[in-house]
Amino acid sequence: MVASSDSEHLRQLFKAVKAVIRKIPKGRVATYGQVAELAGIPGGARIAAAALKTSVAEDQLPWQRVIGKAGKLRGRIAIHDPVGAAIQRELLGGEGVTIGDTGLVSLDVYGWVTAGPVRDASPRRRPRSGSKRRASSSRR
Repeated sequence: MVASSDSEHLRQLFKAVKAVIRKIPKGRVATYGQVAELAGIPGGARIAAAALKTSVAEDQLPWQRVIGKAGKLRGRIAIHDPVGAAIQRELLGGEGVTIGDTGLVSLDVYGWVTAGPVRDASPRRRPRSGSKRRASSSRR
């Protein structure tokens, strides 16, 4: 069971991710990792994905603008469900984003470039409790 403080922290992370997604301009895309970074969650691509997965229609998110990373200059449609992937492809195409046959998108052309952080707050991920990582001095 998730403690209420953990649940509230997760809500704040999701809120920050959704705030960033709402700012992605039409005709541009951002990767899950980029969204997480801009929301103040470095290395939090999976948190960004979870925020999208739990979103509802009332959130009014331009979800189609968030894609997976497929290299330094390429992104890709990361939805494994063929129906969802087709919907994302159609929505992005309607915004003028060109998508290759294999679902690849040029981040050079369509990637969202920001001048800096766009988050409303800095939620930061909490360190995992019970971490197995030990201090370097104990390894001697």
